[in-house]
Amino acid sequence: MIILKPFVIGIAGGSASGKTTFVEQFINLFSKRKILTFHMDAYFKKEKDRPIQVSMMNQKCYRDDNHPHSFHLHQLYQDICQAMSETYEIIIVEGLLTLYDEKICSLLDLKIFIDCRADERIVRRLKRNMNKGLSFDEISNVYLDLVRFRHDEFVENTKWKADLIVNGSKDFHTILSILKGYLSQKVTNNEKE
Repeated sequence: MIILKPFVIGIAGGSASGKTTFVEQFINLFSKRKILTFHMDAYFKKEKDRPIQVSMMNQKCYRDDNHPHSFHLHQLYQDICQAMSETYEIIIVEGLLTLYDEKICSLLDLKIFIDCRADERIVRRLKRNMNKGLSFDEISNVYLDLVRFRHDEFVENTKWKADLIVNGSKDFHTILSILKGYLSQKVTNNEKE
């Protein structure tokens, strides 16, 4: 008996680079496919269990939401492995550290990094988080004191693991059209014995 193996796609990139938008548009384009999406944010540890980092800029303490120790990465890995034995055609793993964790990365058939300049990401982050009720100062302080350094440490260098680096400043229409053609062959032919 031939069992179809899901095609697993990892999508990484900096905070507010466009990862979620890309995933939403991807799912709309592939609406007839059986897709499961894992959002890394769903694997955050409880706030009390996330590391506290002292900013090198001003010695202020922050809860570090951009550190690998802030996530249940092993649980995410196990959940992806379990889903790979189910009847999904495509599995998407989306998050800051998708390409950082070696075990998760080893499961990916296609690795995508959404690249976007820091100035654009901070503006998007400000808009998004101010809509959630945070102040300009709260958002900008944590970004300038911590997030940008964590991006350099844990996120930026993972783009070199990517099979495809996508411009997060542009509309995703063209790249999604290309992926649709590529994946229509891969998903149909992706079998394991």
